[in-house]
Amino acid sequence: MNQSLFDSHRLGDLVLPNRVVMAPMTRVRAASGGLATPSMATYYAQRATAGLIVSEGVQPSLVGQSNPGTPGLYTDEQVASWRPVTAAVHANGGRIFAQIMHGGRVSHPDTTGLRPVGPSAVAAVGDVFTPTGPQPAPMPRALETAEVPEHAESYAAAARRAVDAGFDGVEIHGANGYLISQFLSSNANLRTDRYGGSLANRVRFAVEAVAATVDAVGAARTGIRLSPGGTFWGVEERDVPELYALLLAELARLEPAYVHLECTADEEVLVALRRAWPGTLIMNPSLPMSAKQVERADADRWLGLGAELISFGRAYLSNPDLVERLRTGAPIAPADEATYFQGGDTGYLTYAAFQHAA
Repeated sequence: MNQSLFDSHRLGDLVLPNRVVMAPMTRVRAASGGLATPSMATYYAQRATAGLIVSEGVQPSLVGQSNPGTPGLYTDEQVASWRPVTAAVHANGGRIFAQIMHGGRVSHPDTTGLRPVGPSAVAAVGDVFTPTGPQPAPMPRALETAEVPEHAESYAAAARRAVDAGFDGVEIHGANGYLISQFLSSNANLRTDRYGGSLANRVRFAVEAVAATVDAVGAARTGIRLSPGGTFWGVEERDVPELYALLLAELARLEPAYVHLECTADEEVLVALRRAWPGTLIMNPSLPMSAKQVERADADRWLGLGAELISFGRAYLSNPDLVERLRTGAPIAPADEATYFQGGDTGYLTYAAFQHAA
C-alpha cells in the first residue's frame, strides 16, 4: 500500500510526523566567522512543521568553505551560535539535521585565504562566488594520499560539533560537484592511488567519510545526499549505475539513517537504486538550481515508486507552512529569486503562512 505524504515515519531514533523534508538550500546569511544568527533561528523555526529539516550546507573546516556568507561547524564559537537555532526548531516541535558540506575545488582563496583542495589538480568549470563577485574557479591543489583521511574525518568532527550544538543528526553532502562528488567523478578524480581509478577506489572517500561520521555520532544520526550522474561544476561520472550500486552496497553495511537522492539520473537508474538500498530513501524530484518546483503530484508519484520521504526545496523558501498548504491544497506562493543570496531578512523571514478564510 502506498504511503501518504502525511503519514509518520521512523527515522533512526526519531519519529517524523509526516514525510515532508525541507531540503538543504544555500542562503548565505551567516555572520562573520561562519556564525549562525538570530535570523537563522527564526527562519528554521518558522519551518518546523516539516517532518525533517536539513540545514543549508555547513563547512567542516575553513578550507572546506565554498561560498562566502556560509556557516561553519569547526569552532567553539560556531557551535555556540547554532544552539539558539536548534533550540528554536525544537521549541516549535521540529527536527533538524545539519548538512556537512566540504566544497573541495569549488572555492576560492579570496573567500577562505587558502588554496582549494581536490582529488586532482583539475579546476571546476564555471565561476565560483567570492566576496567581490563571481570569479573563475581556481586550480585546486591535489591532496596527497596521506592527507585524504583527515578530510574524510573532517565530516565526523563537524558531526560531533553538530550534535553538541543540538542538531538531531547530520547529512553528509556527497552531491552537486563538491568534494565527495569530485572523488566519485571520472574527470575530476584522475588519481592513481587507492582513491582513484577503479569504481571501488572512487567510492572509497565517500565510504570513509560516512564510516567516520557513524563512528562519531552513530548511524541513526547520519545521512548522505547524492546526485547520481549529476554534472555540477563540470564533474562527469562514468558507469553511473554500477558506481552507485557499489556505493550503496558499501554504505548499507554502515546502516546510516538515510540516503537522499537528487533526480539527476534516468528514472530507471533511480528506481534501481531504490531497490538496491535497504534503508530509508529521501527523494528530491527536482534538479537542484532548476526552475521546477516540487509539487504534491511529484511527491505522491515518488512515494508510489518506493521513496519513504520527499524533500522540497524552492517551495520551502516562500512557504514556511508548506506541510499545511500541501495538506489543504492551499496555493504555493512563489519565491523572489532576487532575494535568494542577497542577505538580510527580506525574502528570508518575510513570507507569511497562508491565511485561510474564516
